[in-house]
Amino acid sequence: MNIEIVEKADHLKLIEVWETSVRATHDFLAEDDLQELKPLILEQYFGAVDLRCAKSGNGEIQGFCGVHDDNIEMLFISPDARGKGIGAMLAAHAIKEQGASKVDVNEQNEQAVGFYQHIGFKVRDRSPVDGQGKPYPLLHMAL
Repeated sequence: MNIEIVEKADHLKLIEVWETSVRATHDFLAEDDLQELKPLILEQYFGAVDLRCAKSGNGEIQGFCGVHDDNIEMLFISPDARGKGIGAMLAAHAIKEQGASKVDVNEQNEQAVGFYQHIGFKVRDRSPVDGQGKPYPLLHMAL
């Protein structure tokens, strides 16, 4: 598995990974909200972060991570690649190489909360709504 800088040409594959990952892990998210987020992520959010992806030996993108300032803004793994250490590898790269020390996690995504706690993050604060003002509470975590 290699971690590489994401090229703009990879964005369509990333949005596929994002959607399949969200569908597998964010069962609390309404379909309308998912559909509203998808073009924002593709057209705005990918360009606002330092994106890295994990590619298999055959060049297939298995997951990706985006960092802005010192915050992990996005970390998504293809459902068929989950449980293989790819998320931990991308998070470690974000921390060591991209200076990440914080992350905001949907409180309802218990798997993600547990993942970040397992790699050393601790809850520092909580917001009752997400960044779009939707009723999806966020946990603000830091190393």
